[in-house]
Amino acid sequence: MAYPFTNFYEMITSWAKESGKKTALFVDDEKIRYRDILERADRLADFLEQKGIGKGDRVALFLRNSPEFVYSIFAASKLGAIVVPINTFLKEEELSYILEDSGAKYLIASGIYEKTVKASRAYALCNGVLWEGEFAAVDEVNDRFGDALSSVSVAPHIQTGLDDTAVIIYTSGTTGKPKGAMLSHRNIFSNAVSGSMTINVTSKDRAIVFLPMFHSFTFSIGVILPLHGGASIVIIKSIQPFSNIFKQVLLKRVSIFFGVPDVYNALSKAKLPWYFMWFNNIRAFISGAAALQPKTLEAMAKKFKRATLLEGYGLSEAAPAVSMNTFEKQKAGSVGTALSGYEIKIVDENLVEVPTGVIGDIIIKGDNVMQGYLGRPESTAETIINGWLLTGDMGYLDEEGFLFIVDRKKDLIISKGINIYPREIEEMIDSFEGIGSSAVIGIEDEKNGEIPVAYLELEEGVTQIDEVGLKAYLRKQLANYKIPKQIHIIESLPKNATGKVLKRLLKDRLRDEALAAE
Repeated sequence: MAYPFTNFYEMITSWAKESGKKTALFVDDEKIRYRDILERADRLADFLEQKGIGKGDRVALFLRNSPEFVYSIFAASKLGAIVVPINTFLKEEELSYILEDSGAKYLIASGIYEKTVKASRAYALCNGVLWEGEFAAVDEVNDRFGDALSSVSVAPHIQTGLDDTAVIIYTSGTTGKPKGAMLSHRNIFSNAVSGSMTINVTSKDRAIVFLPMFHSFTFSIGVILPLHGGASIVIIKSIQPFSNIFKQVLLKRVSIFFGVPDVYNALSKAKLPWYFMWFNNIRAFISGAAALQPKTLEAMAKKFKRATLLEGYGLSEAAPAVSMNTFEKQKAGSVGTALSGYEIKIVDENLVEVPTGVIGDIIIKGDNVMQGYLGRPESTAETIINGWLLTGDMGYLDEEGFLFIVDRKKDLIISKGINIYPREIEEMIDSFEGIGSSAVIGIEDEKNGEIPVAYLELEEGVTQIDEVGLKAYLRKQLANYKIPKQIHIIESLPKNATGKVLKRLLKDRLRDEALAAE
């Protein structure tokens, strides 16, 4: 696959020259042009160079959604440095771990996280911390730095290539400590090029970004993809109040809406004003990070007749997009076909390809496959074999190449030697009246090996459900060995920043309850 740019800084420089006056970022009432991004990135690069940042150094970003996040990407790229976006929901010890593991030399953070940063080991691990407000505008400099950002010499562009590491994305750490997936410019640009082809992105598009920019889905697909194509981004700093997102969709004429299942679940049920439904300019809803419920797909299709909801699949180690449904064809329950230039195979435990329609391990190959895990050659060797990335997900391909995810391999429940896929049970539970979402986990059982246990989150306004009726409903749909042996109703399922359920926490909760009962 051919790529028009070799690094992020080259990309923004090119667009600043070609379309310098075009608005690249909309932030509240502010319009930031492509040439403004370049100027501010240059100034930040000057500052970082003064702080000793050079080629290969890691610059950690503990930032909310903001223009500063964007400037930081390009400033680091100019110096040949590597950005490390960090989950802003993390606490001080978790932040310290990633700073230490990544070897971050400098930290750029938002002031709203000052308490967490100062309680962490950030100052001991990094050469310094630059706060978001300290480079907020080209002609405005924070007093604490005086002329630091305006009087230094212009930092030279340290050329980096397609295969140089551009960003380190830390996995969610659902099974142990997070690992840093090293992604090259080629990895990220392959997603931008392939994704743009599927979504038909043009420079006239405007994409709204309210999901956290630190997440791989938002970083690659929400930020880099639109800017790579000369389009515009509407940045939402906070999802509260959510009504502001709808307001910005209308005011900024948003055409591409990036979301996760929780957002579309809410959107499909929300009573939106007639003028929003009439005047919104959305042509594509893009969903990633977790599985969509079939009922959500149906409700969105009925509600938004001028837009198409495209569900995709990916993982951080794949930069992250792998597959997506298309405007021409979507299949309910499927995450689409492989994006252009990528290959998907379903294999058995010996990595031998299985026939069409047979469930197996999903492996992928393409320019999106990460370089490896930072400082973990053994984990890398276990995950990438002969250029194929072992995703850890299980699924099957149909005769047209559409991928259907069955479950995470680590979530598989084995009862009396029979495989039970939690996702199948969850889809049935979620279709029962009054249930918002569910999570099914396996727990050890002397008689069966493992048994399924369900945790339920009720729809808003629902206080209880008919558990007897639910089990009767499930018995009509599922084999008896798949019926959850325990059902727990909880206020909310534990989820990460993009709505993926953290089943490890549910297992910990169940274990703790069992110990307390002894």
